[in-house]
Amino acid sequence: MGDEGAGSTVHLLCLAASSGVPLFCRSSCGGAPSRQQLPFSVIGSLNGVHMFGQNLDVQLNSARTEDTTVVLIVGLEELTNIRNVERLKKELRASYCLIDSFLGNSELIGDLTQCVDCVIPPEGSFMQETLSGFAEATGTAFVSLLVSGRVVAATEGWWRLGMPEAVLLPWLVGSLPPQAARDYPVYLPHGSPTVPHRLLTLTLLRGLELCLLCGPRPPLSQLDPQLLERWWQPLLEPLRACLPLGPRVLPEGFPLHSDILGLLLLHLDLRRCLFTVEPSRNKEPSPEQRRRLLRNFYTLVATTHFSPEPGPTEKEEDEAHPAQSPRACYLVLGPGEGWRLVALQLGLRLLLLMLSPQSPTHGLRSLATHTLQALTPFL
Repeated sequence: MGDEGAGSTVHLLCLAASSGVPLFCRSSCGGAPSRQQLPFSVIGSLNGVHMFGQNLDVQLNSARTEDTTVVLIVGLEELTNIRNVERLKKELRASYCLIDSFLGNSELIGDLTQCVDCVIPPEGSFMQETLSGFAEATGTAFVSLLVSGRVVAATEGWWRLGMPEAVLLPWLVGSLPPQAARDYPVYLPHGSPTVPHRLLTLTLLRGLELCLLCGPRPPLSQLDPQLLERWWQPLLEPLRACLPLGPRVLPEGFPLHSDILGLLLLHLDLRRCLFTVEPSRNKEPSPEQRRRLLRNFYTLVATTHFSPEPGPTEKEEDEAHPAQSPRACYLVLGPGEGWRLVALQLGLRLLLLMLSPQSPTHGLRSLATHTLQALTPFL
Protein backbone atom coordinates (compact mmCIF):
# COMPACT_ATOMS: atom_id res chain seq x y z
CA MET A 1 0.00 0.00 0.00
CA GLY A 2 2.84 2.39 0.68
CA ASP A 3 4.15 1.82 -2.85
CA GLU A 4 1.32 3.57 -4.65
CA GLY A 5 2.11 6.59 -6.83
CA ALA A 6 3.30 9.78 -5.19
CA GLY A 7 -0.06 11.56 -5.48
CA SER A 8 -2.38 8.58 -5.11
CA THR A 9 -4.91 8.17 -2.33
CA VAL A 10 -5.31 4.93 -0.37
CA HIS A 11 -8.36 4.21 1.80
CA LEU A 12 -8.41 1.35 4.30
CA LEU A 13 -12.02 0.39 4.94
CA CYS A 14 -13.01 -2.04 7.70
CA LEU A 15 -16.53 -3.50 7.61
CA ALA A 16 -18.35 -5.78 10.02
CA ALA A 17 -18.47 -9.15 8.29
CA SER A 18 -22.14 -9.87 8.91
CA SER A 19 -23.89 -6.49 8.77
CA GLY A 20 -21.56 -4.50 6.51
CA VAL A 21 -21.51 -1.64 9.05
CA PRO A 22 -18.36 0.47 8.49
CA LEU A 23 -16.17 0.25 11.61
CA PHE A 24 -13.53 2.69 10.44
CA CYS A 25 -12.00 4.21 7.32
CA ARG A 26 -8.42 5.52 7.35
CA SER A 27 -6.87 7.37 4.41
CA SER A 28 -3.46 8.45 3.15
CA CYS A 29 -2.44 10.59 0.18
CA GLY A 30 1.07 10.27 -1.19
CA GLY A 31 2.09 8.31 1.90
CA ALA A 32 0.88 10.92 4.42
CA PRO A 33 -2.27 10.62 6.61
CA SER A 34 -5.27 12.33 5.02
CA ARG A 35 -8.58 13.57 6.36
CA GLN A 36 -10.25 12.73 3.07
CA GLN A 37 -13.01 10.19 3.71
CA LEU A 38 -15.00 7.91 1.46
CA PRO A 39 -18.60 9.07 0.86
CA PHE A 40 -21.16 6.84 2.55
CA SER A 41 -22.65 6.05 -0.86
CA VAL A 42 -19.31 4.61 -2.02
CA ILE A 43 -18.97 2.56 1.18
CA GLY A 44 -22.49 1.22 0.67
CA SER A 45 -21.77 0.32 -2.95
CA LEU A 46 -18.55 -1.48 -2.04
CA ASN A 47 -20.31 -3.41 0.68
CA GLY A 48 -23.01 -4.38 -1.80
CA VAL A 49 -20.38 -5.72 -4.20
CA HIS A 50 -18.70 -7.56 -1.31
CA MET A 51 -21.98 -9.19 -0.21
CA PHE A 52 -22.85 -10.13 -3.82
CA GLY A 53 -19.44 -11.73 -4.32
CA GLN A 54 -19.65 -13.56 -1.01
CA ASN A 55 -22.72 -15.40 -2.24
CA LEU A 56 -20.66 -16.59 -5.22
CA ASP A 57 -17.60 -17.52 -3.13
CA VAL A 58 -15.73 -14.50 -4.49
CA GLN A 59 -13.92 -12.16 -2.09
CA LEU A 60 -13.51 -8.47 -2.90
CA ASN A 61 -10.15 -7.29 -1.54
CA SER A 62 -9.66 -3.92 -3.21
CA ALA A 63 -11.06 -1.51 -5.74
CA ARG A 64 -8.97 0.86 -7.85
CA THR A 65 -9.43 3.94 -9.97
CA GLU A 66 -6.74 5.92 -11.78
CA ASP A 67 -5.51 7.63 -8.61
CA THR A 68 -7.33 5.92 -5.73
CA THR A 69 -7.15 2.51 -4.07
CA VAL A 70 -9.68 1.20 -1.54
CA VAL A 71 -8.65 -1.82 0.57
CA LEU A 72 -11.42 -3.78 2.28
CA ILE A 73 -10.76 -5.63 5.53
CA VAL A 74 -13.39 -8.07 6.77
CA GLY A 75 -13.25 -8.50 10.54
CA LEU A 76 -11.81 -11.44 12.49
CA GLU A 77 -14.08 -14.09 13.97
CA GLU A 78 -14.16 -12.14 17.24
CA LEU A 79 -15.57 -9.11 15.40
CA THR A 80 -18.41 -10.92 13.67
CA ASN A 81 -20.71 -11.07 16.70
CA ILE A 82 -20.83 -7.38 17.48
CA ARG A 83 -23.12 -6.40 20.33
CA ASN A 84 -22.45 -2.68 20.41
CA VAL A 85 -21.13 -1.16 17.19
CA GLU A 86 -20.51 2.30 18.64
CA ARG A 87 -18.51 0.89 21.54
CA LEU A 88 -16.42 -1.18 19.15
CA LYS A 89 -15.75 1.87 16.99
CA LYS A 90 -14.53 3.75 20.07
CA GLU A 91 -12.24 0.88 21.10
CA LEU A 92 -10.76 0.64 17.61
CA ARG A 93 -9.56 4.25 17.80
CA ALA A 94 -6.63 3.05 19.90
CA SER A 95 -5.33 1.33 16.74
CA TYR A 96 -5.49 4.38 14.47
CA CYS A 97 -1.82 5.38 14.96
CA LEU A 98 -0.71 1.88 14.02
CA ILE A 99 -3.07 1.68 11.03
CA ASP A 100 -2.02 5.11 9.74
CA SER A 101 1.65 4.11 9.96
CA PHE A 102 0.97 1.10 7.72
CA LEU A 103 -0.71 3.34 5.16
CA GLY A 104 2.13 5.88 5.19
CA ASN A 105 5.68 5.81 3.86
CA SER A 106 7.23 4.09 6.85
CA GLU A 107 10.99 3.73 7.23
CA LEU A 108 10.37 0.13 8.33
CA ILE A 109 9.80 -2.91 6.12
CA GLY A 110 8.58 -5.62 8.52
CA ASP A 111 5.02 -5.25 7.21
CA LEU A 112 6.22 -6.56 3.84
CA THR A 113 8.92 -9.06 4.86
CA GLN A 114 7.32 -10.34 8.10
CA CYS A 115 10.78 -9.98 9.63
CA VAL A 116 11.55 -7.80 12.65
CA ASP A 117 13.33 -4.52 11.79
CA CYS A 118 16.62 -4.40 13.75
CA VAL A 119 19.72 -2.24 14.10
CA ILE A 120 23.38 -3.03 14.83
CA PRO A 121 24.18 -1.34 18.17
CA PRO A 122 27.61 -0.39 19.51
CA GLU A 123 28.72 -2.57 22.42
CA GLY A 124 25.91 -4.99 21.57
CA SER A 125 27.02 -7.79 23.93
CA PHE A 126 27.24 -5.42 26.94
CA MET A 127 23.80 -4.02 26.08
CA GLN A 128 22.35 -7.53 25.76
CA GLU A 129 23.79 -8.54 29.13
CA THR A 130 22.31 -5.46 30.81
CA LEU A 131 18.92 -6.06 29.21
CA SER A 132 18.85 -9.66 30.45
CA GLY A 133 19.74 -8.55 33.98
CA PHE A 134 17.08 -5.84 33.91
CA ALA A 135 14.47 -8.39 32.75
CA GLU A 136 15.36 -10.69 35.62
CA ALA A 137 15.16 -7.82 38.10
CA THR A 138 11.67 -6.86 36.90
CA GLY A 139 10.40 -10.45 36.75
CA THR A 140 9.44 -10.57 33.07
CA ALA A 141 10.96 -12.64 30.28
CA PHE A 142 9.74 -10.41 27.44
CA VAL A 143 11.85 -7.25 27.25
CA SER A 144 13.29 -5.30 24.33
CA LEU A 145 15.10 -2.03 23.67
CA LEU A 146 13.75 -0.10 20.68
CA VAL A 147 14.92 2.90 18.68
CA SER A 148 12.37 4.42 16.30
CA GLY A 149 10.44 1.14 16.06
CA ARG A 150 13.54 -1.01 15.45
CA VAL A 151 14.91 -3.60 17.88
CA VAL A 152 18.31 -2.76 19.38
CA ALA A 153 18.40 -5.75 21.75
CA ALA A 154 15.87 -8.21 23.16
CA THR A 155 15.64 -11.10 25.60
CA GLU A 156 15.30 -14.69 24.42
CA GLY A 157 11.67 -14.62 25.52
CA TRP A 158 10.95 -11.61 23.33
CA TRP A 159 12.55 -13.28 20.32
CA ARG A 160 10.34 -16.33 20.85
CA LEU A 161 7.21 -14.26 20.18
CA GLY A 162 5.40 -15.55 17.10
CA MET A 163 4.44 -13.69 13.97
CA PRO A 164 2.88 -11.21 13.49
CA GLU A 165 3.23 -9.86 17.05
CA ALA A 166 7.04 -9.86 16.87
CA VAL A 167 6.71 -7.34 14.02
CA LEU A 168 3.63 -5.50 15.28
CA LEU A 169 4.77 -4.66 18.83
CA PRO A 170 7.88 -2.61 17.86
CA TRP A 171 5.91 -1.05 15.00
CA LEU A 172 3.14 -0.06 17.43
CA VAL A 173 5.60 1.59 19.83
CA GLY A 174 7.25 3.47 16.97
CA SER A 175 3.86 4.77 15.77
CA LEU A 176 2.76 6.23 19.13
CA PRO A 177 3.35 9.85 20.22
CA PRO A 178 6.35 10.25 22.58
CA GLN A 179 5.63 9.56 26.26
CA ALA A 180 7.86 9.05 29.29
CA ALA A 181 6.00 5.85 30.23
CA ARG A 182 2.99 3.82 29.03
CA ASP A 183 0.88 0.95 30.32
CA TYR A 184 -0.83 -0.23 27.14
CA PRO A 185 -3.21 -3.22 26.77
CA VAL A 186 -2.43 -5.36 23.72
CA TYR A 187 -3.89 -8.52 22.22
CA LEU A 188 -1.40 -10.86 20.58
CA PRO A 189 -2.91 -12.13 17.28
CA HIS A 190 -1.00 -15.42 17.50
CA GLY A 191 -0.21 -15.93 21.18
CA SER A 192 -3.22 -14.43 23.00
CA PRO A 193 -5.99 -13.11 20.70
CA THR A 194 -8.68 -12.99 23.41
CA VAL A 195 -6.86 -12.10 26.66
CA PRO A 196 -4.94 -8.79 26.72
CA HIS A 197 -1.37 -8.46 27.92
CA ARG A 198 0.23 -5.28 29.25
CA LEU A 199 2.83 -3.51 27.12
CA LEU A 200 4.91 -1.28 29.40
CA THR A 201 7.21 1.27 27.76
CA LEU A 202 9.82 3.45 29.44
CA THR A 203 11.73 6.19 27.63
CA LEU A 204 15.46 6.12 28.39
CA LEU A 205 16.33 8.82 25.84
CA ARG A 206 14.05 10.52 23.33
CA GLY A 207 13.39 7.91 20.64
CA LEU A 208 14.94 5.08 22.69
CA GLU A 209 12.47 3.00 24.71
CA LEU A 210 12.43 -0.07 26.92
CA CYS A 211 9.44 -2.36 26.30
CA LEU A 212 8.14 -5.03 28.66
CA LEU A 213 5.36 -7.45 27.75
CA CYS A 214 3.81 -8.80 30.92
CA GLY A 215 0.71 -9.79 32.86
CA PRO A 216 -0.67 -8.08 35.98
CA ARG A 217 2.85 -7.63 37.39
CA PRO A 218 5.02 -5.66 37.66
CA PRO A 219 3.05 -2.46 38.27
CA LEU A 220 4.35 0.52 36.35
CA SER A 221 5.14 2.27 39.64
CA GLN A 222 7.71 -0.44 40.43
CA LEU A 223 9.79 0.64 37.45
CA ASP A 224 10.95 3.81 39.17
CA PRO A 225 13.77 6.14 38.02
CA GLN A 226 16.17 4.67 40.60
CA LEU A 227 15.80 1.18 39.08
CA LEU A 228 16.34 2.50 35.56
CA GLU A 229 19.34 4.56 36.62
CA ARG A 230 20.96 1.60 38.38
CA TRP A 231 20.80 -0.57 35.27
CA TRP A 232 21.16 1.91 32.43
CA GLN A 233 23.26 4.83 33.68
CA PRO A 234 26.53 2.90 33.06
CA LEU A 235 25.47 2.52 29.41
CA LEU A 236 24.58 6.17 28.84
CA GLU A 237 27.14 6.78 26.09
CA PRO A 238 26.37 3.54 24.16
CA LEU A 239 22.66 4.38 24.48
CA ARG A 240 23.28 7.85 23.02
CA ALA A 241 25.19 6.23 20.17
CA CYS A 242 22.04 4.20 19.38
CA LEU A 243 19.91 7.27 18.63
CA PRO A 244 21.18 7.83 15.04
CA LEU A 245 20.59 4.13 14.33
CA GLY A 246 16.86 4.81 13.81
CA PRO A 247 17.16 5.57 10.11
CA ARG A 248 20.83 4.60 9.67
CA VAL A 249 20.62 1.04 11.17
CA LEU A 250 24.39 0.54 10.78
CA PRO A 251 26.91 2.04 13.23
CA GLU A 252 29.01 5.05 12.26
CA GLY A 253 31.96 4.07 10.11
CA PHE A 254 30.59 0.67 9.06
CA PRO A 255 32.49 -0.24 5.83
CA LEU A 256 30.06 -0.06 2.91
CA HIS A 257 30.97 0.34 -0.76
CA SER A 258 30.44 3.91 -1.96
CA ASP A 259 28.08 2.71 -4.74
CA ILE A 260 25.54 1.37 -2.21
CA LEU A 261 22.43 3.58 -1.90
CA GLY A 262 20.31 1.21 0.17
CA LEU A 263 20.26 -2.33 1.51
CA LEU A 264 17.92 -4.95 2.91
CA LEU A 265 19.35 -7.99 4.68
CA LEU A 266 16.99 -10.71 5.91
CA HIS A 267 17.78 -13.68 8.13
CA LEU A 268 15.07 -16.05 6.95
CA ASP A 269 15.25 -18.40 9.92
CA LEU A 270 15.44 -15.84 12.73
CA ARG A 271 12.90 -13.62 10.89
CA ARG A 272 14.96 -10.46 11.48
CA CYS A 273 16.12 -7.83 8.99
CA LEU A 274 18.30 -4.75 8.51
CA PHE A 275 16.87 -2.08 6.20
CA THR A 276 18.40 1.30 5.42
CA VAL A 277 18.46 3.85 2.59
CA GLU A 278 20.84 6.21 4.38
CA PRO A 279 24.16 5.46 2.59
CA SER A 280 25.32 8.26 0.24
CA ARG A 281 22.43 10.58 1.11
CA ASN A 282 23.92 13.28 -1.11
CA LYS A 283 23.17 11.20 -4.21
CA GLU A 284 19.92 10.68 -6.10
CA PRO A 285 17.31 9.29 -5.65
CA SER A 286 15.59 10.51 -2.48
CA PRO A 287 15.28 8.21 0.56
CA GLU A 288 11.54 7.84 -0.16
CA GLN A 289 12.24 6.69 -3.73
CA ARG A 290 14.94 4.31 -2.53
CA ARG A 291 12.55 2.72 -0.02
CA ARG A 292 9.86 2.34 -2.67
CA LEU A 293 12.27 0.78 -5.19
CA LEU A 294 13.71 -1.68 -2.66
CA ARG A 295 10.24 -2.67 -1.46
CA ASN A 296 9.11 -3.30 -5.02
CA PHE A 297 12.31 -5.22 -5.80
CA TYR A 298 11.84 -7.40 -2.70
CA THR A 299 8.28 -8.18 -3.80
CA LEU A 300 9.57 -9.13 -7.24
CA VAL A 301 12.38 -11.44 -6.10
CA ALA A 302 10.38 -13.02 -3.25
CA THR A 303 7.53 -13.97 -5.58
CA THR A 304 9.48 -14.94 -8.71
CA HIS A 305 13.07 -15.91 -7.87
CA PHE A 306 13.66 -16.67 -4.20
CA SER A 307 11.56 -18.38 -1.57
CA PRO A 308 11.00 -16.37 1.63
CA GLU A 309 12.10 -19.54 3.46
CA PRO A 310 15.75 -20.49 4.16
CA GLY A 311 17.57 -21.85 1.13
CA PRO A 312 20.46 -24.34 0.80
CA THR A 313 24.07 -23.38 1.46
CA GLU A 314 26.25 -22.59 -1.53
CA LYS A 315 27.92 -26.02 -1.48
CA GLU A 316 24.60 -27.89 -1.13
CA GLU A 317 23.17 -25.80 -3.95
CA ASP A 318 26.03 -26.66 -6.32
CA GLU A 319 25.73 -30.38 -5.57
CA ALA A 320 21.94 -30.72 -5.61
CA HIS A 321 20.23 -28.23 -7.92
CA PRO A 322 22.80 -26.23 -9.88
CA ALA A 323 20.31 -25.05 -12.50
CA GLN A 324 17.00 -24.89 -10.65
CA SER A 325 17.86 -22.73 -7.61
CA PRO A 326 18.77 -19.15 -8.52
CA ARG A 327 21.35 -17.66 -6.21
CA ALA A 328 21.48 -14.09 -7.51
CA CYS A 329 19.65 -11.73 -9.83
CA TYR A 330 19.87 -8.08 -10.77
CA LEU A 331 17.79 -5.39 -12.40
CA VAL A 332 18.88 -2.19 -14.17
CA LEU A 333 16.25 0.54 -14.21
CA GLY A 334 15.29 2.31 -17.42
CA PRO A 335 16.84 5.20 -19.36
CA GLY A 336 17.56 8.34 -17.38
CA GLU A 337 17.87 6.39 -14.12
CA GLY A 338 20.22 3.44 -14.45
CA TRP A 339 20.15 2.45 -10.77
CA ARG A 340 21.09 -1.15 -10.15
CA LEU A 341 19.16 -3.52 -7.91
CA VAL A 342 20.81 -6.83 -7.01
CA ALA A 343 19.66 -9.75 -4.82
CA LEU A 344 21.82 -12.54 -3.43
CA GLN A 345 20.56 -15.49 -1.40
CA LEU A 346 22.95 -17.75 0.43
CA GLY A 347 21.68 -20.24 2.99
CA LEU A 348 19.69 -18.45 5.67
CA ARG A 349 20.31 -14.93 4.38
CA LEU A 350 18.88 -12.86 1.56
CA LEU A 351 20.58 -9.55 0.67
CA LEU A 352 19.12 -6.85 -1.57
CA LEU A 353 21.19 -3.84 -2.61
CA MET A 354 20.40 -0.65 -4.49
CA LEU A 355 23.45 0.71 -6.29
CA SER A 356 24.36 3.86 -8.18
CA PRO A 357 24.39 3.87 -12.02
CA GLN A 358 28.20 3.96 -11.98
CA SER A 359 28.40 0.45 -10.52
CA PRO A 360 29.42 -1.96 -13.35
CA THR A 361 26.98 -4.81 -13.89
CA HIS A 362 29.75 -7.41 -14.13
CA GLY A 363 30.78 -6.60 -10.56
CA LEU A 364 27.34 -6.65 -8.92
CA ARG A 365 27.50 -10.19 -7.58
CA SER A 366 30.99 -9.73 -6.19
CA LEU A 367 29.99 -6.49 -4.46
CA ALA A 368 26.88 -8.14 -2.99
CA THR A 369 28.92 -11.14 -1.78
CA HIS A 370 31.48 -8.94 0.00
CA THR A 371 28.69 -6.88 1.61
CA LEU A 372 26.91 -10.00 2.81
CA GLN A 373 30.14 -11.32 4.31
CA ALA A 374 30.68 -8.03 6.17
CA LEU A 375 27.12 -8.07 7.61
CA THR A 376 26.89 -11.79 8.43
CA PRO A 377 28.52 -11.54 11.92
CA PHE A 378 25.76 -9.12 12.98
CA LEU A 379 22.68 -10.94 11.64
